[in-house]
Amino acid sequence: MTGTLFVVATPLGNLGDITRRAAALLKVVPCVAAEDTRRTRQLLHHLDAHPRLISFHEHSEDARYTEILALLAGGSDVAIVTDAGTPVVSDPGAALVGRVRQAGHLVVPIPGVSAVTAALSVSGFPGDRYLFLGFPPRKGRERQQLLERSSREPGSVVFFEAAGRLTALLRDLASVAGEGRQAVVARELTKLHEEIRSGALDELAAHFEEHPPKGEITVVMTGAPESRLDPATFDIAARAGELLRAGMSRKDVVQALAEETGLPRNDIYRRVTELPS
Repeated sequence: MTGTLFVVATPLGNLGDITRRAAALLKVVPCVAAEDTRRTRQLLHHLDAHPRLISFHEHSEDARYTEILALLAGGSDVAIVTDAGTPVVSDPGAALVGRVRQAGHLVVPIPGVSAVTAALSVSGFPGDRYLFLGFPPRKGRERQQLLERSSREPGSVVFFEAAGRLTALLRDLASVAGEGRQAVVARELTKLHEEIRSGALDELAAHFEEHPPKGEITVVMTGAPESRLDPATFDIAARAGELLRAGMSRKDVVQALAEETGLPRNDIYRRVTELPS
């Protein structure tokens, strides 16, 4: 018989969140492959667990994959854990799971904590349908396309983001989804300095510009309003002219049309400025 790869969810911060099943497994499994051995060692010490600990992360060389596959082939079970939460969810592990399955070994999930579902649960937004986009690209067309896609999603949208890039993400989301789109920033979930702040995208951006955040961050944005008009059949020029004649400024017209159609503000701004004065 060959060994089993266990994909084990671990606490985001509060060690009390580990499941009984995960704790019991980590006490008996002979080997744990960890993203950060220093952090995992703290968890194992808390559990009084003493497996062999090896490093496995996104930059691991092929030899580490070979080592883990050899352990499994020799009949030894292996658990894979990440720094916090569920492995493979915006964390290393997918390639390993794929190779292990291809080699014919059993892969078993040990479910538990996930920052995605934790943030959704306190957002107040619908969680029956959501889109998880992980860490967005830092710049370029790929980033723009991803954020525009998120602005049109009817379900809630979940991002991970680094603290130093949070304000830029909120500002960019406001530019494509509308400054008034509601969102929640969940920071340092389950940890000592946990903060869960809700509000419009522009309000959140202003707050975190004034109070630069630290720690791990999850952003949940509410889905696009169902009442939006179909941009493929909507006459933007005619509607813009109507709003301008009603006395609205061009800036307010751009905002109104972005909310009505879901089109990126930059596209609408270009089309509105092309209208005769």
